[in-house]
Amino acid sequence: MSNHNSRLSLAVDLSQPGRQIGDLMLRWSDNTNPLGYHPIPVISLKRGGGPVVLIVGGTHGDEFEGPAAIMRLINLLDPSMLNGQIIAMPGLNAPAFQSSERVSPLDGVNLNRAFPGDPDGGPTAMLAHFVETEILPLCDAVIDLHSGGKASVFATCALATRAKDTALRAKNYALARAFGLPIFWVLGANNDNRSLNAAAERAGVPMMAAELGGGGGVDPYITDQAEEGLLRCLEHLGVIAHEAPPSDTPKFVEIGSPLQSLYATSDGLFDRMICAGQTVQSGDLAGSFHFPMDPSRPSMTLKFSEPGFILAHCARGLVRRGELLALVVNTIFEET
Repeated sequence: MSNHNSRLSLAVDLSQPGRQIGDLMLRWSDNTNPLGYHPIPVISLKRGGGPVVLIVGGTHGDEFEGPAAIMRLINLLDPSMLNGQIIAMPGLNAPAFQSSERVSPLDGVNLNRAFPGDPDGGPTAMLAHFVETEILPLCDAVIDLHSGGKASVFATCALATRAKDTALRAKNYALARAFGLPIFWVLGANNDNRSLNAAAERAGVPMMAAELGGGGGVDPYITDQAEEGLLRCLEHLGVIAHEAPPSDTPKFVEIGSPLQSLYATSDGLFDRMICAGQTVQSGDLAGSFHFPMDPSRPSMTLKFSEPGFILAHCARGLVRRGELLALVVNTIFEET
């Protein structure tokens, strides 16, 4: 598959039934690969005329629970079990994934801040453009698996966009609810229009994402949750048969203001005393800030200025000024 509007080529015929494996060929001439291409693996499982579901992981290259869950799913399912198609890209941002880095080492760009992309731009912009213009129009649903990477740890949660189109919003929410996690993060006014979620909204394709822990490894319990979530979503969409108990009503949360969260006020060692999943009040202690390289400098205490729910905490010890220490959100009531 190739398109004259894109410099990328897909060496997989997505129209063919069965199991197909090949590369999305990202050509970018650099010192490591001047005349070849950077491979982005694509797996297609197809049978029948049911929904087409795009499942991606590794949009950020240091987030591994999602790719692990996708590989489990691909190893578990046979095309004979499907009514529809799964297009799986477990390492969407393959150059970043291979380097275990959040952003692409080819250009230093964050793929989830690169949509709608540019067919004549850098490698990340070209990849974003191909996904938005060539892959999304084929799809009936999208699932994008994330985590906090090396920098953060999230309370496991599903995400969906509060789309302007109410019918699309309802489909987004139903898909996210089907994943079965206890927290539902609504992407509202603070959603970034350069994200894959925003691209799916522009294409009118229902989409959910998930934040699956983090810290730069693969947590077995969270990966189990992600695998089960994928199966539940595929059953919800009618692609597979899967028995699962109904999930409880989740806690709905949303970012109220970026100023509600806690950031490092200096370079130093963050002695964290909170965890993702906690509810905090104004004045609650978040931790201490130490200065091991300047022991004469007094340590500082850090407190929350506003109440809220900690959706993610910083996974690093040594931090830089301006770095996120705690992502604080509001609990909301949301019609679904």
